[in-house]
Formats: sequence, C-alpha cells, structure tokens
Amino acid sequence: MHANSDNTPSATASGMEIKHWKEQVVDLLYWRDLQRTGVVFGASLFLLLSLSVCSIISVISYVALALLSVTISFRIYKGILQAVQKSEDGHPFKMYLDKDVGISSELVHKYGDTALAHFNSLIKELRRLFLVEDLVDSLKFAVLMWILTYVGALFNGLTLLILGLIGAFSWPVIYEKHQAQIDHYYGLVNKQIKDVLGKIQAKIPGAKPKTE
Repeated sequence: MHANSDNTPSATASGMEIKHWKEQVVDLLYWRDLQRTGVVFGASLFLLLSLSVCSIISVISYVALALLSVTISFRIYKGILQAVQKSEDGHPFKMYLDKDVGISSELVHKYGDTALAHFNSLIKELRRLFLVEDLVDSLKFAVLMWILTYVGALFNGLTLLILGLIGAFSWPVIYEKHQAQIDHYYGLVNKQIKDVLGKIQAKIPGAKPKTE
C-alpha cells in the first residue's frame, strides 16, 4: 500500500507550524501575554493612525528610518564598546542574521489552496445571489448592500480597519468575560430575526422557508 502523502514529515511539520501560529494569534487576541499583545496592538494602531494622516510611502519611510536609526546606533555602540574592551563578541545581530526567516513552500501551498477554495466559494455565492437563485437571500443581500452605502458615507476603509483592529483585540476578552449574557441576548435577537424572515417568506410567492 502506498503511504499517504499527508503523513510525510514535511506535511506534519507544516501542520504543526500552522497550529503553533494559530495558537499565537489566539494568545494575542485574548491578551494572554499583556506585554506582547500591548506591543502588537499599539504598533498596529499607531501604523493605521499614521496612515490616516500621512501617505503610505511617508509612513513606510519614517518607520524604516526609525528602525535604521536604532539598529545603526546600536551597531556603532557595540563596535566602540568591543574596541575599548578589546573583546571579540562579533556582530551584535549575528543571532538574528543566522536565523531562517523564509516561508516554507508547504506553508505557501497550504494557505494558497485554502485561499483558492474560499475564493471559489465566494464566486459561487455571489453568482447565486446576483442571479437570484433564492429570492429571500438576494433580498437580504440587497438590504446589506443598502446599509453598507450608509456605512461607506460615514467611514472610509481606513477608519473601518481601525475599528476592526480595536474590535479584534477587545471583543474576544469581552465575550470571554460575559459569554452567558451575550449568548442569551444573541439568541433572543436571532429568534426575532428568524420570525420576521419567516413571515416575509410566507408572504412572498414562490419563496419557501429553508429547512434547517
């Protein structure tokens, strides 16, 4: 019998790498390490706020200059210190220079296949909505687009990204602390929406309620 290609060492290592990466993201969003999450959240928020004031070229240039100022100053400082102390500690960033920072081909293929599958599903769903395969679903989509016209008039894309970032780093913690109350009210709202949609479906000719 042929061995399953998914059980090869490279596939196993890739799976473990993805699992580890997901765990790190969850730890960040749930503030498991306050210092690390604070740095990531603060830096991301600062970057988005900077983009709202300056152009992306200016922001990239200023960030690169700030990083170069730190690394060049530290490199010169360590060089002078080694010359005075007559030590041979070597390059101060040798550990980072020797570290492999490349992305494995297995990881690229896995995420590429996942992204392609999601893209194909999105295309099929849009085709279903625009060609009115289900009248109620197309009407709900039209209402959503109508609401988004008002959202777009109030906020630009960058503002929505800032709000999304704040929500991503605050909602998981809020939900974890108040899960019972949130689930209770969500259930009530969801039931009301289903009741309203059921009444609308009953009044629209040819629109049959979906079976659960």
